[in-house]
Amino acid sequence: MRPTLRLLDDGLVDRILDEARGLLGSLGVEIHNDGVLAQLADHGARVDPVTKRAYIDAAAIDVALRSAPRAVTLFDALGRQTHDLTGCNVYFTPGSAAIHFLDGETGRIRPPTTADYVRYVKVVSGLEQIASQSTAFIPADVPERISDSYRLFLSLLYGEKPVVTGAFSAEAFEVMRDLQLAVRSSPEALRARPLAIFSCCPTTPLKWSDATSQNVVDCARAGIPVEFVSMPLAGFVAPVTLVGSVIQHAAETLSGVVISQLARPGAPILWGGSPAVFDIRYETTPMGAVESMMLNCANNEVGKRLGLPTQGYTALSDAKRLDAQAGIETSMGAALAALSGINSVSGPGMLDFENCQSLEKLVVDNEVCGMAARLLRGIEERDDFPAAPLFEELLREKHLLIAKHTRRHLRNEMTLPGPAIDRANRGRWLEEGGLTLRQRASREVARLVEEWTPSGLSEDARRALVERMEAEARRAGMDRLPAREA
Repeated sequence: MRPTLRLLDDGLVDRILDEARGLLGSLGVEIHNDGVLAQLADHGARVDPVTKRAYIDAAAIDVALRSAPRAVTLFDALGRQTHDLTGCNVYFTPGSAAIHFLDGETGRIRPPTTADYVRYVKVVSGLEQIASQSTAFIPADVPERISDSYRLFLSLLYGEKPVVTGAFSAEAFEVMRDLQLAVRSSPEALRARPLAIFSCCPTTPLKWSDATSQNVVDCARAGIPVEFVSMPLAGFVAPVTLVGSVIQHAAETLSGVVISQLARPGAPILWGGSPAVFDIRYETTPMGAVESMMLNCANNEVGKRLGLPTQGYTALSDAKRLDAQAGIETSMGAALAALSGINSVSGPGMLDFENCQSLEKLVVDNEVCGMAARLLRGIEERDDFPAAPLFEELLREKHLLIAKHTRRHLRNEMTLPGPAIDRANRGRWLEEGGLTLRQRASREVARLVEEWTPSGLSEDARRALVERMEAEARRAGMDRLPAREA
């Protein structure tokens, strides 16, 4: 039996959705994109050109929801399916897009570099429980203008796993689409085998910027899946009550669903979010707060009530180091997300309120995700009845270490973590150096980087990626791209 978690009953979810629909009809949503406003007006929405508000009625929302796909699939760079984002399937991906990097050698938080990013892709390539890459942090050695496309470029050049990413401008989207086409070779192939998910974030409360709403439209037309990442902050720019915050999240996300489905009915979407509570003592948005985790789970329940694939930002920490707090918050978030059945969980590796990525933490979080995956398999009978023969063998042999039953079921029943996790007795631990968690994780990072094998991408695709990125770098005033490996 698969264990599950529910925080809302169906009646409460339906009331939340009714309130969200009402908000979009009565208060509307502010959209700073004339093309999107015109499209909404053409389909019956009342649009105020002065305030840029569109008032969307329930009928338009229902039409959009009916056309939205109930499943999203992802494929790696070689065209192999990796994700079936439907039902209660759960996949983990690193959080993004951090502006800082925790240096594993010095323990200091610093600006990231291209070489850091390449090492990150190599590490992710070897992490079994991390199903996809993300454009996890922003290298500081390239101009901001090309930072979005540059991260995707490095991910596609060095890794095979699909990528969770996003663009902060319409110009960046065009380059990022071209990079995906360099891998897939044609728009039709990209639409048939999506390679990336784009995060598109409404601005709280009830607002879409010009660039972000245009990204929704552009992704829909290109067949690129979009995850809507609404970010209500309970007690600051959202109601302090968790239900009130979920209502706001639902309204903002429903507006994104309408925009995408008007652009192209059937466009693939995820009901996602990165909600948090606001800690008035420190004026921070703690992603590791249990209430933030609960908001992610509740938002997921709303999305599942609508039959949509879901996403959430959790399984991360607000700690500044790989310490006990990082473990507590990440483990709790991963377990709750898994039990809730959030389809795409963004967060592993992240520290400091989504501002910092750590390769060492990512290695440890891979083990956390493995524990969550094992939890989801639950407890099931495996040749356990009748019990008497097995216990007769136990009494006779005094152990079951080499019993057929043990050999048959050991690996299915027990999760055996990697070397980052210490399970040795104290004597053996001392003999092997008495390493701390950080030291063990650093060793594992080094091993994964050393054992990385190049992507199986064709040379033609590699050449096309480099040529497109170099052309964009020249437009940004760069003579050459940074050295990609230290």
